[in-house]
Formats: sequence, structure tokens, C-alpha cells
Amino acid sequence: MRFQDKLGMESKESLWNEYCGFLNLSVAEFMKIQRRLLIEQMTLWSKSPLGKSILKGKEPQTLEEFRRLVPLTTYEDYAGMLLSKQASLLPAEPLLWIQTTWEGGVHPLKVAPYTKGMLETFQKNVMACFMLATGKGRHDYNIDIADTMLYALAPLPYASGLLPVLFQNEIDVQFLPPVKQAASMSFKDRNILGFKQGMKQGIDYFFGLGSVTYYISKSFSSLTNSSSHSSLKKAIVSISPQILARYFVAKRNCRKENRNLIPRDLFHLKGMVVAGTDNVCYKKDLEEMWGVYPVEIFAGTEPTLIGTETWARDGLYFFPDACFYEFIPERYRYDKEPMTVLMDEVEAGQTYEIVLTVFKGGAFCRYRVGDMYRCISTSTNADGISLPRFVYVDRVPEVIDIAGFTRITKNSIENAIQLSKLPISDWVAKKEFNENERPYMHMYVELDRSSLLTTAVSQQILRDCLTIYFKYLDHDYKDLKTILGIDPLVITILPCGTFENYRKQYPSPIENMNPDLAKIQALLACGEVPHEWL
Repeated sequence: MRFQDKLGMESKESLWNEYCGFLNLSVAEFMKIQRRLLIEQMTLWSKSPLGKSILKGKEPQTLEEFRRLVPLTTYEDYAGMLLSKQASLLPAEPLLWIQTTWEGGVHPLKVAPYTKGMLETFQKNVMACFMLATGKGRHDYNIDIADTMLYALAPLPYASGLLPVLFQNEIDVQFLPPVKQAASMSFKDRNILGFKQGMKQGIDYFFGLGSVTYYISKSFSSLTNSSSHSSLKKAIVSISPQILARYFVAKRNCRKENRNLIPRDLFHLKGMVVAGTDNVCYKKDLEEMWGVYPVEIFAGTEPTLIGTETWARDGLYFFPDACFYEFIPERYRYDKEPMTVLMDEVEAGQTYEIVLTVFKGGAFCRYRVGDMYRCISTSTNADGISLPRFVYVDRVPEVIDIAGFTRITKNSIENAIQLSKLPISDWVAKKEFNENERPYMHMYVELDRSSLLTTAVSQQILRDCLTIYFKYLDHDYKDLKTILGIDPLVITILPCGTFENYRKQYPSPIENMNPDLAKIQALLACGEVPHEWL
């Protein structure tokens, strides 16, 4: 039975408990579900050719044996079977395959199989996210048949493309513009049409990557004020009377306050949901533009949908039925065989790399997906929720992710340098944030002494060439400019000999990717004051 059929048959409390009841669990009850589903998954996975290829003759029977005998894995352990989509080798038959970027310039993409059980769990948990995003407390939500959602999603085979399918399996949400129409449109045209249709029908929900929802929201002012988009202005004659009244009031207020029209002037959202990385950079601005503070969720190609904030919007709680969760304490990440702790062993204030085993016939087992979380509480909060609460930190330090679009690694940068033939002898790259708290990639580079380029020319050439090759190697990097209108690369040229001086003064080497701030400052101190080109 669909969610919308249950709306008229069940009480709010009953329906909320069906979808969001995991928030009523104690930690012990959460772990009981985790253990039961893990044993089911372990039986399926261990008997499959994929599982046998990793286990190499071992047969774990208990949780303790599972953690001792199954090694921590990465995508390389699965690539041979998954990239060729050999369904017969998997723990359960996939109904579809989801894909995403693996590592630009080295591995173009990775794919993940989704089984019937995985999709059913995903679907239920999607509804839980939107119930929590529209509610103000326990047993409260505000979802109705024929609500509207502004379309800001990448289509299938990307994971976000599942949302319209799964949502409409539960309730007749109208996407603006409709999914099939949106998939064939440019990003810019889709935004214009979405807002035009929103003026006629209203907008109840907004969901997307935090960076994308921010960009679309910022574009609203230009769409309504720019003469180059007169088609949107003409839509005023056909908008709903309610929104038309808001429009005239808002225009008067905007003149008084000397500001542009913003979305909340016309639309009263029931809820906003954001996913991806760097959401903390955009949440406050999104609230200012829409009048609703976003609920953050976490989902990914391999893990599916695993966590959500509640109406309190104060941290993520993990769903017990999506994956089995293990956590590598930050201080053990680089050990040869790092130890893990379970959900009932995490400590408040500690940062962890998450390790996932996907339930319901999933392919990934003890999988290092590459994300860092910090536990912010393990005690019962004011809302009566006893589960550990987390915030998403970022990708692991070996990866630079900008606004949910890139996965830049050491290999990516080395390939770009090699292809460009630029005379770079040493470099480090760090994800940093500007005065507006927007992320960018800062490269500190040293040129060969034999280079005859002047500093000014070097900076220009370095930035232009590296940008070209990053776009060539990584399509998602190109989308940062195409979709969001940003170019995230900052270059600082260091004097010749800077890295050599650093190595002489400090015994601990500086990492190429995301060294800590103290090491960056020490590196800069080993040379002259650097010249920057932004």
C-alpha cells in the first residue's frame, strides 16, 4: 500500500512510527536490528562468488568472526565484477545499476548494483526524510497528495535520479518541471521552467545537492529581474491568484528594502532537503532565501540512503536497516589493519571514517566509502532520541571534494601536471574556504629552477593549463563551471628551494593532499612571501 493511501486510513502517530520509528529505538535495540540484518547479509554475501573472492576460503558465522575474517575493502576489490555488471556473481540479483565518478583521470566511473530489498528500504527511508523535513516534532509531518517539488536532481543512472521514482511509488508528487521533460533540458532552461511552473502551482519541497540548490536559489533574482528572461516575467499573467498577490506585495517590499526578489517572497516551502558535501557552507543562505532551514541527509552510490537529520536539524541519525555501520577512529586510519568500533561504541567528540556493509543483498562489505563523520552526542537529547548523533565532516583527506562535484586525488593532480607538461617540481593541494565560506582547492607549487617563465606569466599559465586538464580528466570538475559558475582553483607559487628547505627543517614529510594547517604555514615560512593569483 502506498503512503498516500495510508494518509486517509492511519493516524499521524501510526504512520510516523511506521516510517520514522527508528528514532524511538534505544542503542541496544538499534544494535539488535543491525546484528540480525548483518547475519542475513553475511549468509548471502559469503556464498556468492563475489564474497568468496574476497574471503578466500574463510566462512564467518558470527559478528565477531565477520569483523576478524573479512578485510576492509575499497572499490578496487569489486571493480572487476561490478564494472562488467556480472549479476550472476553477486549476493542477489540487481534490479538496476547506479553510477558515479570514481577517480577522474584514472577511473572514469564506478557502478553499484541495487536489489529489490535495497530499493524498498531506500524508498521507505526517503519518505522518512521528507516527513522529518516537514514536521515540527515527534508524530508531526505535513505531506499531501499532489504536492510539488522543484527539480534539482541529476537523472538516472545517478543515485539522485532514484528519488522521483521512489517518491512517486509512495505519493503522487509533481516535479517541476516533470522528470522526463527536465532530463532533456539544459540546466538553465530547467530552472526557468521550474520557477515558471512554480508560479502557477506553488512549490512545496526543494531537494538537491546543497551547492546546486544554492545556485538555483541565487539565480531566482536574476531570472525575475533580468530583461533577458522576459519569458519568466510573462508568466506573471498566468500565475495563481495567491502567488500573484504575494508577488505585488513582495515587489513593494523589495523597493522599500532596496533588495531583489527572493524565493521566500513567493513560495512557502513545507520542507527543504539537501545532500552531498559542503552543505554547511550553504544552509544559512538557503534559509535566508527560502525561509526554511534545510534538513541534511546522507546518501551515496554505494551505501544508498543511510542517514537524516530530524525536525531539530542538529545532526544526523543513521537508519538501522540500510547498512551495518563500523567506524575507524581518526587516529587509526593509517594503520595497516585499522581497528573499528560499532554504533554502541562511538564516543562524543571523536571523528571517524565510516565503514559500511550494505544490507538486502548488497555487494559492498566492510567497505571504506571514503567519508568522515564526527560523533557529537551519545546521550538522550531533549527530543527523547537516544541514538548517537553525527555531523558529516568531509571526504577522507586523500580526496578533495568541492561542493559535491569533484573527487580530486593525488593521481588526478599528477596526471594533470604530466599532461600539461608544466615545469612543476613539487606541490601540495589543500581544500580551503574563502571569506564567504565557499570551498576551493588551493595548490601550492614550486617550479623547476630551469623554468624561464616570469612569475606573473607562470601564475597565469599554471592556472589556465591546470584548469583545462582538470576539466579534461574530470567531467564533474567541468560541471562546477558549467552548472555552478565557479572555478575552484587557487594557485600559490612558492620560491625555488621551499620544499627542500622544509625537508631539511622538518623530519615529518608534508602530505601532497590536505596537509594540516600547521604544515602549510611551516612550508610557507620556508620560502619568501608567496605570490597568489586567485
